Amino acid sequence: MNIRMTINGQVLSATLVDSAAARDFLGLLPLMLDLEDYASTEKIAQLPRKLSTAGAPAGMTPSIGDLTYYAPWGNLAIFYKGFRHSPGLIKLGRIDGDIQVLRAAGPLKARIEVAERH
Repeated sequence: MNIRMTINGQVLSATLVDSAAARDFLGLLPLMLDLEDYASTEKIAQLPRKLSTAGAPAGMTPSIGDLTYYAPWGNLAIFYKGFRHSPGLIKLGRIDGDIQVLRAAGPLKARIEVAERH
C-alpha cells in the first residue's frame, strides 16, 4: 500500500504496513492536514476519526521516517527524530527517502493520498 504526501510543495512517498490501522487510515484518504511540531521530534495532525487498533501491539519505538498513529489522542504522528518506546503508538508505515521537509519550522500543509492501488 503506497501513499503520496505533498508537504509544502515537496512530494514524499510512503509505504504502509498491512494492519487494521493502516487499512483504516487508507480509507480516510485523500486528506488535507495541518502538521504541527510536537516535542521537536515529530509532526502531528488530528485525524477526522479514530482508527481501528485491532491486532495492534501495545506500543512501539519509533524511528526517523515512521508514519504512526497515536491511539490515545487519535492523531497522526510522523517522526523526523527517533524516540523512546511509546505505549499506544501504532506503526502505519514508513516514508521512503528524504524527510528533510518535516524538519521545517512552523505548521506544514500536507495532502496525503493513495499513490497506487494493488
